[in-house]
Amino acid sequence: VALRGWRRASKRVLDVIGAVCGLILLSPLMMLMAVLIKLDSRGPVFYSQERMGLDARPFKMLKFRSMRQDAERYGPGWTVEEDPRVTRLGRFIRRINIDELPQFINVLLGEMSLVGPRPERPVYVNQFRRSIPRYMDRHWEKAGMTGWAAVNGLRGDTSIAERTKYDLWYIENWSLLLDIKIIVRTIFNVFKLPNAY
Repeated sequence: VALRGWRRASKRVLDVIGAVCGLILLSPLMMLMAVLIKLDSRGPVFYSQERMGLDARPFKMLKFRSMRQDAERYGPGWTVEEDPRVTRLGRFIRRINIDELPQFINVLLGEMSLVGPRPERPVYVNQFRRSIPRYMDRHWEKAGMTGWAAVNGLRGDTSIAERTKYDLWYIENWSLLLDIKIIVRTIFNVFKLPNAY
């Protein structure tokens, strides 16, 4: 049920328009975040992490750095509540998802979509594919900055099996109107706080 033909083209048009508008409108906030991150802790402004997207192909997903530079010196690990690796500023920007804003660049480059299943790291994909039915079917479409699972509260430290069900429902019931609905819900949920969407 993957997107094909005019459906894929219309989704791409929405992605490009949304990414360009997002980067232009939010550029003052993004520049401010870059300055604050440099002042708050040592290390680069951006954090690039390998994730798996369309057809399970790896790509480098961009984020504002919200953890200490040496956060993964012992290997990858889930972020937990009150994680000591998270910087003071990082705790704030993660709570309202400002750390995700650089992904507009991934969308503009065609590596991600505004809406789709949230991408996972290869090490976790290899774990989940063995234990969760149809997990790899999530990769029929591009990964998204937000998604149906995310706006329904399934993000962070939540059930991967339940998240997968929502992702597959989205893929099988996709429409441009559904994408717009998810984008609007994401914006409203971000302003609700306390843990964003």
